[in-house]
Amino acid sequence: MFENLTDKLGNVFKGLTKRGALSESDVENALKEVRTALLEADVALSVVKEFIEKVKVRAVGEEVLRSVTPGQQVIKIVNDVLVEVLGSTESELLIDHAPPAVILLVGLQGSGKTTTAGKLAFHLKSKKRKKVMLASLDIYRPAAREQLRILGEQAEVLVLPEIDGESPEKITKRAMAASKVQAIDVLILDTAGRTTLDTAMMSEAKEVFKLSKPSETLLVADAMTGQDAVQTAKAFSELIKISGVVLTRSDGDARGGAALSMRSVTGCPIKFVGISEKIEGLEPFYPDRAAGRILDMGDVVSLVEKAAETIAEEDAAQMMKRMSQGSFDMNDMLKQIVQLKKMGGLGGIMSMLPGIGKLQKQMAANNFNDKAISKQEAIIHSMTKKERVNVSLLNASRRKRIASGSGTAVSDVNRLVKQQQDMARMMKKMGKMGGLGGLKNMMSSLGGSSPNHGLEDGQNSVIDANKMAELQKMMGGNIPNLGNMANRFGGMGLPGLGGKPSKKRR
Repeated sequence: MFENLTDKLGNVFKGLTKRGALSESDVENALKEVRTALLEADVALSVVKEFIEKVKVRAVGEEVLRSVTPGQQVIKIVNDVLVEVLGSTESELLIDHAPPAVILLVGLQGSGKTTTAGKLAFHLKSKKRKKVMLASLDIYRPAAREQLRILGEQAEVLVLPEIDGESPEKITKRAMAASKVQAIDVLILDTAGRTTLDTAMMSEAKEVFKLSKPSETLLVADAMTGQDAVQTAKAFSELIKISGVVLTRSDGDARGGAALSMRSVTGCPIKFVGISEKIEGLEPFYPDRAAGRILDMGDVVSLVEKAAETIAEEDAAQMMKRMSQGSFDMNDMLKQIVQLKKMGGLGGIMSMLPGIGKLQKQMAANNFNDKAISKQEAIIHSMTKKERVNVSLLNASRRKRIASGSGTAVSDVNRLVKQQQDMARMMKKMGKMGGLGGLKNMMSSLGGSSPNHGLEDGQNSVIDANKMAELQKMMGGNIPNLGNMANRFGGMGLPGLGGKPSKKRR
């Protein structure tokens, strides 16, 4: 969602960090470019003006102009103001009180309310261990209630049965009564939407609001609609007490302006963002982490959390044991590929690493993508059990058979074998260096300040030592396909990601 804005701001800051000292005119010229970048990202004009003014007041002070690293100080100031604009506190749902807690979803038709209802139910059930019920109040859109029923089955939560001829108000009362009888923790009400704001829609939403007395009233808005989403949020917040915003389709080609504008225009925090169409494709929104991604400082904390959620402890323990023995075969590599896909694929992980923004195009040119990962998976599945354990058995005829069975070329098989051998050698070195401790030192390059920015105080960019230890433990002592990245990051040699390793190494 913030890719274009990240590129533009990166170019602005690149010029600042190259200078040993900054004058007031240098800062003002840079802020003009920042202003242009924000406007092109579809950020509301009033928000841009306020943002630039806040940054300017802090950035032209003596503290920055006489700093040893003035360019980095300016970037830190921009980061701090971004966090303020996006909302300086974590946006937790207020649902931990006497049940049932009601969450009311409102928004225009097509914004993704029904899909968000299913995703939110899955999130509350799997992450918060809540007993959830879904209820559709949309009596106008064909198959709206059937869609919610299917989503409820996917999320494995209760869905209020349909009764034809009921009004949204009657459905609300029945849902409230049913949730009390069945000891429901959270009741999610999916209201009807319209193509445009109208009196009937708002009156209905206000009546449902009065009857349900929701703990949270979340406005669901499509991030790809830009300023239209902001205007919708403003209109709703003026008539109904909105407590938060959910931005959908953040994985599309949205320019990010809606996210930056929502907080300032409505005064409501962004609580969730939709990151995919899958039932688990909903993530809590953290302003500091979003600011880190915008400024290409990464979001390794989220990466650690995702790793902890997707990697089984027994698999981690087994990998730890093998690493201490210096062992790494194709079965281990296959496990890493599966883990990588569970964590959102290559693109999902790369978006969380500091300094990766400027390398995205180069990575794409070298075929570092999820298709390459799937190709590698197919190659390993085409091997016999003995071949996976001992790649030295792979003579020319066997490699030709594997290539034919996986729908790839022999050169792809050769490349994968080379990558596995590189990682096996690295594992042996790690065993001699002390296993996990040695890997911790090797991965330290991912825990420092962003390569492009180098903030001295490490704001939003330094991995906590405990988090790194947790990540390494959960990944079995080796972050999937990222071990060699830490070793060869500057040379763009990323073995295991489908590209050709560079000969240049650090």
